[in-house]
Amino acid sequence: MSVLILSGPSGSGKSTLCSAIMEHIPNVYFSISSTTRKPREGEKNGKDYHFLSQEEFLREIEEGSFLEWAQVHTNYYGTSLKPVEKALEEGKLVIFDVDVQGHHSIKKHYGKLATSVFVTTPSKAVLADRLKGRKTDNDEVIEMRLMHAYNEMQHIDEFDFLIINDDILQAKEAILAIVKSLDYVQNPNRTQKILKEWVI
Repeated sequence: MSVLILSGPSGSGKSTLCSAIMEHIPNVYFSISSTTRKPREGEKNGKDYHFLSQEEFLREIEEGSFLEWAQVHTNYYGTSLKPVEKALEEGKLVIFDVDVQGHHSIKKHYGKLATSVFVTTPSKAVLADRLKGRKTDNDEVIEMRLMHAYNEMQHIDEFDFLIINDDILQAKEAILAIVKSLDYVQNPNRTQKILKEWVI
């Protein structure tokens, strides 16, 4: 039972790394975020995101349904708490793909159960090229994403691991090595389970 948090600028490759984990690591639950933004081409509700209206999202905030939530650019994003708790009770590795603010909230909630990884490109220029290559945003939105990315970069030293995604194959190897190491990380649940076997 562990929590893995991936954060980093939009376009840095977090989704690709999440897919690599899902492909190679068993017993994993990927936490699907809720958002008020419109679906991009090919995205499906309940698979890529839970797409909500702003009214629905704000109501869930009032009801305390979110583990974490934030307003990013002009949209809201959040993580529902119930499915995460259910997955943890089932002994699954829970993966989050969230922004820096979400990382802070999840780390605070789960403490030593949570391991965090910041994923970024080698430079702003590389990130700009990737965002333009996606052809999903106009120049104004891309510039806003780059500004947001700069702000996120100021928090990289708050994470447990840092992956510079310059080579996607190396980045995949790195994230899989981190995930496999989680079975050996000290946390209160693991410690208590072991100590029960040593009762005199």
